[in-house]
Amino acid sequence: MDKIASSWDYECDVLVVGSGSSGMTTALAAKHFGLDALLIEKAALYGGSGALSGGNVWIPNNPVNVAAGVRDSKTKARAYLNAIANHDVPQSRVDAFLDYGPEAISFLEQNTHMNHVRVPGYSDYHPEAPGGDKNGRSIEPVPFDMRKLGSDADLINRQDIQKPPGGLWVKTPEYHQLTRVTRTWMGKWTALRVGVRTYAYKAMRRQMVSLGTAGAARLRLSLKEQGIPLWLKAPLVELVMEDGVVLGAKIEKDGKPFTVRTKRGVVLTTGGFEHSEELRQKYGPKPASTAWTTGLGSNTGDGINVGVSVGGTLDLMDDAWWGPVVMTGGGPFFLLAERSLPGSIVVNGAGKRFVNESTPYQDFVPKVYEGEETGVSHVPAYLVFDNRHRTRYPFMVTPPRQKLPQELFDDGVVATAPTVEQLAKKIGIEASSLRATIDRFNGFVDSGRDLDFGRGDSIYDHYFGDPTVKPNPNLEKLEEGPFFAVKIWPGDVGTKGGLVCDERSRVLHENGEPIAGLYAAGNASASMMGKAYPGPGGTIGPAITFGYLAAKDLAGRL
Repeated sequence: MDKIASSWDYECDVLVVGSGSSGMTTALAAKHFGLDALLIEKAALYGGSGALSGGNVWIPNNPVNVAAGVRDSKTKARAYLNAIANHDVPQSRVDAFLDYGPEAISFLEQNTHMNHVRVPGYSDYHPEAPGGDKNGRSIEPVPFDMRKLGSDADLINRQDIQKPPGGLWVKTPEYHQLTRVTRTWMGKWTALRVGVRTYAYKAMRRQMVSLGTAGAARLRLSLKEQGIPLWLKAPLVELVMEDGVVLGAKIEKDGKPFTVRTKRGVVLTTGGFEHSEELRQKYGPKPASTAWTTGLGSNTGDGINVGVSVGGTLDLMDDAWWGPVVMTGGGPFFLLAERSLPGSIVVNGAGKRFVNESTPYQDFVPKVYEGEETGVSHVPAYLVFDNRHRTRYPFMVTPPRQKLPQELFDDGVVATAPTVEQLAKKIGIEASSLRATIDRFNGFVDSGRDLDFGRGDSIYDHYFGDPTVKPNPNLEKLEEGPFFAVKIWPGDVGTKGGLVCDERSRVLHENGEPIAGLYAAGNASASMMGKAYPGPGGTIGPAITFGYLAAKDLAGRL
């Protein structure tokens, strides 16, 4: 909007739009640097997609890992990012991330309630690439007692479908071990420890959360204690500009028009557009559906659209933070360990394998779309496993040896049959084709080499494998009936495309110059990772870093 509002309802130095990891970090950093910040959120709940996530943060050479004795370097990390990017990413953005990411974590650790611990052994997603780290670079939030938030504890985003049963809460390494609960002593010990700890905390009336929920809660408590206002149900409507400079914004507050004057600028941390059917159909691969994303329902591209309306340009709009999902009555369930555990394969509509099932989730979905373009149905694909697999390993939130929920069968999500041939008939696949695929796959098991797709060749594959299965922890024969087939769909945790920004998080105009007073971070901005996903927390790491950089630039500290 190219006219000044005749009067302003509110005035601040910085308006931050969106209350996810990036938005809350931006507001806290702005306060730290002496600025008056206002944080607004479109939804009725705060925390953004980060609150729904695993909460891991991928930032090389971060101080938490350094304190744990991890040796890393900018040179090594830069080589890694450049090797995997598969897209033209400005080196200045990569360097800014590597230079200021550790500083952003130090700021949070020293000035807020946001504390992290190392996630040991969870490797980079491409550890064999130049600069990749087989021991991992990720950290995660320390678990948090929600009682400290008072009434705000009820206003945080939650995703009940991914929660463990019985109110259990786990940390990343524990989830990893729990997938092996019937197979290893460490798995059994972890289950005992998690169970005892959970019920002990319940007895003490503690309301413990972990992963992304803990991260969002810790940031929210910091906002409260530092007196930074957060307005919920306050969507951004449009920017107010004069002579190409952002002066403020028109929003809604309590269902009524409201204007905010900003002395320094507006930071868009509104998330992606995963729930915009229009934008997904316009830019993304086909078929596409907003039903398949686990991203936040309020992420409909508002900030991206507002940025474009004042001359911002876009990139990576055809990409997302991909991952296969199972569609249940409660919504999409993100498949992480399930497809990597041995005794399972994924096939297309012709009954053929088409991917290393254990590959990082970011790389899995593009293989689905590549296959779909051949004219052979890959949407949905099918995760196929046998009874030995079902007996040994958990599936979604169902422990091993327990029957899968009947509604999964009733809704056509899961099919089962005594033989491979009968299973193929149930899911509409040529029986001889599925039989041949399984026979060929079984033939790889004894040697431990998947000659078709290299499953188990990467150290990353092993993280959710079974170390008791030799010689390859990701390969086991499918031979014990009954057999199961689960429909899987090309989902995501959020979109990756958005506004093009520079190394200071300033939104760039079509003419290549920064739009004065306008910044973006998180999934509202085009990812500096390019087409890649470097490791656990590869979304949140840059979101925190570039939110911090926006605040630092607004305060004149860069």
